[in-house]
Amino acid sequence: MNHGFRQTVLALVVVTLLTMGTIFGCSGAGIAATNLAKQPAVDVYVALGNEAGALQFFPDDLQFEPGRRYNLHLSNPSDQKHYFTAKDFADGIWSQKVDAGNVEIKGAIHELELRANTEAEWVFVPLRSGIYSLRCTVPGHTEAGMVGRIEVVG
Repeated sequence: MNHGFRQTVLALVVVTLLTMGTIFGCSGAGIAATNLAKQPAVDVYVALGNEAGALQFFPDDLQFEPGRRYNLHLSNPSDQKHYFTAKDFADGIWSQKVDAGNVEIKGAIHELELRANTEAEWVFVPLRSGIYSLRCTVPGHTEAGMVGRIEVVG
């Protein structure tokens, strides 16, 4: 069986189990979600801009593996807001939660806005391999070069 096809099938099985667990409370799905949620998270740090006002992600090239749990620590040390936008990437992951301030957000996440001098954590598990674009959707920021690349390899 083709390696890419196997990964796609595996991702579909995991998504199906998670969805069934949410809708029906199935024990197999609950086990799958629990196992993903309890897996130790790999910490990854990304800054959106910097104190000097650079319109750039630091780093701007991220790499993840399907099936591993990550804690993406996002910070915005600049004096203006920035967005972490990677919709196609977000469509291929299971988001456990986003922690921002004193709020924990659960469910599908496609974009995060980080206001000046703020931080957020996004805990997720990639399910699908691929190369995805990352950008800041504040008007003019993408055009100024605030773009990046996310690769899920496996």
